[in-house]
Amino acid sequence: MKPLRIALTKGRLEESTVNLFEQIGIDCSAVRNKGRKLILPVGDGLEVVLAKAADVITYVEHGVCDLGVVGKDTIMEKGGSFYEILDLGFGKCRFALAGPVGSDFFSGYSARTIASKYPHVAHSYFESKAMDIRVIKIEGSVELAPLLGLSDAIVDIVETGTTLKENGLAVIETISDVSARLIVNAASMKLRKTEIEALTDRMERSVKLSSVKEERVC
Repeated sequence: MKPLRIALTKGRLEESTVNLFEQIGIDCSAVRNKGRKLILPVGDGLEVVLAKAADVITYVEHGVCDLGVVGKDTIMEKGGSFYEILDLGFGKCRFALAGPVGSDFFSGYSARTIASKYPHVAHSYFESKAMDIRVIKIEGSVELAPLLGLSDAIVDIVETGTTLKENGLAVIETISDVSARLIVNAASMKLRKTEIEALTDRMERSVKLSSVKEERVC
């Protein structure tokens, strides 16, 4: 049988996932020494594919990868047909509405302009509030938009809030917490259920153990 294939989001989520795999006894030396390779064998009967976040979803949706690790931010923005089966507990941040310090974003009746790398998330958030807004998609440093007068506020990923503070912005409201998630192709979940459940059970036990250790430290 062909290896169970899992797509990992390159960068920090890749590193955290490899750490998790090693914690459950999977040999990830090929990924540690990958060079320029993008498809790598790990452990027995498992293969890793390294990809950008949005592509992880695409590969899982189309069944060329059985599983994937991707941030909840990408899932919320891109959507797709797959099972989201496990919160991996790392890559934590949050979606937030942010604007200039001291501004009263929700006052008045005029339509607001929002800048964001995540237009779908922004639209969904303001639809839930029945607010009339215009969203402008920004690819780079979204914090520039209100500073230049392009938007009244931004919807973006926030980790520490340092970048916002340094640019005279502050969180107005948290939209949603974000972390890395394990997703599974719908057909793979039926055809390779035993293998997938065996792997995900091990991952889940390790995630829970790490969570308990964090709570004890805190």
